[in-house]
Amino acid sequence: MKAVAIDLFCGIGGLSYGLKKAGISVAAGVDLDGSCKYAYEANTKGEFIAEDISKLDGHELKTKYWNEKDVYKVLVGCAPCQPFSSHSNKNKNKKRSGRWRLLNEFSRLIGETNADVVSMENVPNLSNQKIFEDFVALLRDRKYHVSYSNVYCPDYGIPQKRRRLVLLASKLGEINLIPQTHTPEEFTTIKQVIGKLPKVDSGEICKTDPLHRTTLLTELNLKRIRASKPNGTWEDWDEELMLECHKKDSGNTYKSVYGRMSWSEPSPTITTQFYNFGTGRFGHPSQDRALTVREAALLQTFPIGYKFYKEEKEFQIKRLGIHIGNAVPVDLGFVIGKSIKKHLRKYYGKKGR
Repeated sequence: MKAVAIDLFCGIGGLSYGLKKAGISVAAGVDLDGSCKYAYEANTKGEFIAEDISKLDGHELKTKYWNEKDVYKVLVGCAPCQPFSSHSNKNKNKKRSGRWRLLNEFSRLIGETNADVVSMENVPNLSNQKIFEDFVALLRDRKYHVSYSNVYCPDYGIPQKRRRLVLLASKLGEINLIPQTHTPEEFTTIKQVIGKLPKVDSGEICKTDPLHRTTLLTELNLKRIRASKPNGTWEDWDEELMLECHKKDSGNTYKSVYGRMSWSEPSPTITTQFYNFGTGRFGHPSQDRALTVREAALLQTFPIGYKFYKEEKEFQIKRLGIHIGNAVPVDLGFVIGKSIKKHLRKYYGKKGR
């Protein structure tokens, strides 16, 4: 029983690497951002296709990457989620966004490749959108068995309070995500993941790990983080440290901004701005700085040996922030991969290839 995956919107390979960890071969990943190529190929060993998904021909993908006789065809992907986020839903022009079409392109490629198994991962709010209802209906019209759920990542040992919509679909029979593996008492904490890393100060680069570096805080932000408590808010500060927006009623909506994390819990959702103390609860639990790139990568469950760039001179914190923050956590990819493998073992040989 061999399963081979193609990963649409693959980025630097978080989902692909997780599938590979679960025993599913990954033939290729597709992404419009060519800067992801090195990390994707160096870690997953799959081919990186720098292409607009709308230009892809599913029949060609099937011929090139699924040409073996007894291979289960697995098509996975995470369409860019900005159009479906809670923030974007406040935008009345969201339906004009070209990114809405990406889910339709995903659906088109499912039909053209005739994939045996499909998985799609996205923000939970997508499940409330008509475009998602249409996506599911089309899968069922094509004789796929479909299940989906909003996953809380700590339930699977992932050290991050990230919530994601995970869909699984199969032509072979019923398919579901494996049961949760952790209770709240067993959640993986920030301390378990990054607690033993060397101490670094604001703006410092660790001598033994070039990824373990953080941005330099201003004197004012140093005062703010020193006045911050784990899981506290800017309300803990003296008034002279507050921003004008904090003093308005609307400031109550953004209490995690300039926040410090807590050692004893999973981290907040890692975003593309994790290295910026002022964009969320990204203050280190005990050191006076924001997260380092290494810490964010580990909280996204990338292994310590994951290669993010070829040479150190290519280090760009903004680019790495996008690469790491936009990635599917590796261990969520692993959970999806284990679910697919369990499903294939159950139905192996019960349906003609």
